[in-house]
Amino acid sequence: MQAPPSPELDRVLDVLAGRPLVALTGAGLSTDSGIPDYRGPDSPLRRPMTYGEFVSGPAAQRRYWARSHVGWARMRRAAPNPGHLALTELERRGRLRGLITQNVDGLHEEAGSRALITLHGRIADVVCLFCKEITSRTVLQERFEEANPGFADAVGPEIETAPDGDAVLEQTDGFRLVACTRCDGPLKPDVVFFGENVPRDRVARAYAMVDALVPSGGALVVAGSSLTVMSGLRFVKHAAKHGVPVVIVNRGETRGDPHAVLRLHAGTSEVLSALAGATPEPAEDTPIPQWRDLAP
Repeated sequence: MQAPPSPELDRVLDVLAGRPLVALTGAGLSTDSGIPDYRGPDSPLRRPMTYGEFVSGPAAQRRYWARSHVGWARMRRAAPNPGHLALTELERRGRLRGLITQNVDGLHEEAGSRALITLHGRIADVVCLFCKEITSRTVLQERFEEANPGFADAVGPEIETAPDGDAVLEQTDGFRLVACTRCDGPLKPDVVFFGENVPRDRVARAYAMVDALVPSGGALVVAGSSLTVMSGLRFVKHAAKHGVPVVIVNRGETRGDPHAVLRLHAGTSEVLSALAGATPEPAEDTPIPQWRDLAP
């Protein structure tokens, strides 16, 4: 996918030329894969369930899992788009030294990214709130189908898909929950809900990725995030404070705009593809930096 020529895109490519990069991605990167975002310019007002609501009891958990049961069947069919693939190519060519994502959809992993920190977890994993065992969302989907035969099929295609793998579904009272097979505890997607803290080790590893840009003259590229929540904005502030140039590519304003040296209102697929296309193949004897010790 090629972006139309523009002076703004040329400036982005000039500023980033030859620099090692770390990328911070948000929901706007996955909209080209058919997954809606929370705060895009055309997005409706959404109120996701908070952590406090979820742990309040079975009624809230039933509402969440019923919606998720319908939405997951759609979300797991999503495929990486050119933006995801461009980041993978930048990593392969040695330009992208690390990737921090706020997304939980797993599309970076599917695209082949390895130097990856999934800041908010993965919707494909499920955790028991009692024993903390991690299990597969695919397996849970099968258990929900057995406990609620025909529930997902009865929901018409006009039901809107919402971010993070759920659906805008009102009638959830009859949905039957299933519990942890190990301890019979309540199950929760292994993602960071609103009102819940990102694990400290992930935050520390993400800061380390940004800090490594300082001696190497690198830059931080924000792709598809409004930076509304501090979980992502803190890395932008940290980079700017330490002299690391920040370039933001997003449709719509972001809270990080005052800290950016360049701000491009454009689609992430086009811009990242242009950046990958402008990056030459490394020489055969060029060592490619590895960040496996920073990966989750």
